[in-house]
Amino acid sequence: MSTVLRIASFNLENLDDKPGREPDLATRIAILRPQIERLRADILCLQEVNGQHVAGHKSRRLTALAALLDGTPYRDFQRSVSEGVHHGPMDVHNLVILSRFPILEARQYLHDLVEAPRFRTLTADPPTSEAQPVVWDRPILYARLDVGDGRGLDLFNVHFRAPLAAFIPGQKSQPFAWKSVAGWAEGYYLAAMKRSGQALETRLAIESCFERDDGALVCVAGDFNAGLDEMPLRIVVGAEEDTGSGDLAGHGLVPLELSLSADRRHSVIHHGRRQMLDHILASRNLAGRFRRFEAHNEALGDELVGYLSCYRPLSG
Repeated sequence: MSTVLRIASFNLENLDDKPGREPDLATRIAILRPQIERLRADILCLQEVNGQHVAGHKSRRLTALAALLDGTPYRDFQRSVSEGVHHGPMDVHNLVILSRFPILEARQYLHDLVEAPRFRTLTADPPTSEAQPVVWDRPILYARLDVGDGRGLDLFNVHFRAPLAAFIPGQKSQPFAWKSVAGWAEGYYLAAMKRSGQALETRLAIESCFERDDGALVCVAGDFNAGLDEMPLRIVVGAEEDTGSGDLAGHGLVPLELSLSADRRHSVIHHGRRQMLDHILASRNLAGRFRRFEAHNEALGDELVGYLSCYRPLSG
């Protein structure tokens, strides 16, 4: 692959145009559009693109995204979008791949390779009598791109479950407040099942690429909601030190951010702590063509400030 290309990932944080939303879409576009133009990406993986109802259309449309992309080169890129159960964009948190290169194949994975585990909650109020399926919050979006030289790029766009306790019936008093430690602990356990399950399905989909071509050019990009030393990343990366086999080293992925200095290696600031939760991972053959990694994090603020302003505890 002699073509020079730039692959980028960007979580748009609930991009929407609902009336009354603050800040409104126009204000967000004024800030976001220069940022995505700065990326100069040939392939752009987006997360948290919300879908909108449009009169005359049965399924939702991505009108907020269209407004953001208007006037940019991305407007004319080929596009792949994740789907909900009604075969159209979901109301929230859609995944989108934008590509300057032809998209040869596109699909999503949502319990196609990993069956939803079943679990009966222990702390629910009222109690549940039967085990229920633990379903991933979002699919994994895949596209095979024609990037030249007769070779395809196998691209995965992911958004894994955040490390926040999942809902347990009757155990929450407010959006971020729990009635019991036991309820929170069970919710956190369910969230871990969801994140690890998404990671496992991603890894199995990657393995199918290597089954087709042992030298496949694989890239996994997106919001993993996890650092490199956490279980979801370790499952997807498949490092030789974890598998214990040099024969499997070619199936491992390389976290490209490791080329950055430690002080630049972050995509989130939470309570003063800088964390890299968004990643671009490359197979060995693709990493051999790697030149440079950038993290556009100069204007990041502490996300905890936003949470505190939206969810203030009730008094009295």
